[in-house]
Amino acid sequence: MSLEKFVEEKFVEKFGEAPSIVVQAPGRVNLIGEHTDYNDGFVLPMAIDRSVVIALRPRADKEIHVTALDIGETAVFDLNNLKNEGNSWVEYLKGMAWAMQNAGYSLNGWEGAFSGNVPRGAGLSSSAALEMATAKAFHAVSEFEWQPAEMAKLGQITENKWVGVNSGIMDQMISASGQEGSALLIDCRSLQSELVPLPHAVDGSKTAVVILDSATRHTHVDSGYNDRREQCEQAAKYFEVKALRDVSITEFLETGDGLEDVTYRRAKHVVTENLRTLNAAKSMKNADAELLGQLMNESHISMRDDFEISTKELDAMVNIAQSQDGCFGARMTGGGFGGCAVALVHEAHVDEFVTAVAKQYEEQTNIKPNIYVCHPSAGASQIK
Repeated sequence: MSLEKFVEEKFVEKFGEAPSIVVQAPGRVNLIGEHTDYNDGFVLPMAIDRSVVIALRPRADKEIHVTALDIGETAVFDLNNLKNEGNSWVEYLKGMAWAMQNAGYSLNGWEGAFSGNVPRGAGLSSSAALEMATAKAFHAVSEFEWQPAEMAKLGQITENKWVGVNSGIMDQMISASGQEGSALLIDCRSLQSELVPLPHAVDGSKTAVVILDSATRHTHVDSGYNDRREQCEQAAKYFEVKALRDVSITEFLETGDGLEDVTYRRAKHVVTENLRTLNAAKSMKNADAELLGQLMNESHISMRDDFEISTKELDAMVNIAQSQDGCFGARMTGGGFGGCAVALVHEAHVDEFVTAVAKQYEEQTNIKPNIYVCHPSAGASQIK
């Protein structure tokens, strides 16, 4: 049963009739460009065919009644009296309502139910998917123009100011504005974006993006994510620029040696990762899967050694993936400290790749991974 059908059926069970509105927003995998987003840099994510789906109907008042089907919990809140009450899933919905109303949007109430198949805590942006699906739900019952970049900004404000995670704009941006068949090169300063197709192999065959879930989990709030952001800000102050995006590789090599060792390595990752991301987009336009794979491999080394956000399980996953026939490249993806890796694989080798990686990873770590082949998908949308 599809996720959409499941959510609609549960809505009927709860409310006795079919929902008048169904919306969805996808998770994402970032092909390259990690921890560059909050440094005003470049990222290259794609929306994946895993999403959060909300089935709903309008209410005549300003209340939101919503059930999280995956855990069987229902929450109620009033748009006229929003209170931040801690660490529950409902804070993502309340935070979006708060950010949207603060930005001048007039919101109406609704009641509904939602479910998602984006793995939580895996670095695939389940939270951004929930935020953008929530924004789409409000859009469906309220009268305002849908502007993906604006909704993405409000999603980031929700994360930063309501939830308390100093995340960048990438996750919300790709969830709001992804397009089927392509990744999206995003300039995180201007929010300008450019569609970039997945490259073909030399023999003309298609390539596939395979997400390799290490089955180890992180939480950004409790991890070193905020520490990394502070270190990047310190480095930007040292270079007397607004953000590390403004530091060229030449300037970094010529003047960066005055930085303290850890801050130097953090800045080195960001400066070189921006360059890799721009080169990756060029390689994709040129249908050069080999170069894209090489850049992904280099990105993992940088995250492992300079940004220090990988783990022994992720390193094992990446090493195993890189050693398989048909794999152009692999790297950890997402915030780090657990979660997923991503690999670019020749389409003809996908089945054997998935089987071999799963077997070897479990042998090495005693952990059973979750592996899925993904396709670039559309961003937030109203299905019904």
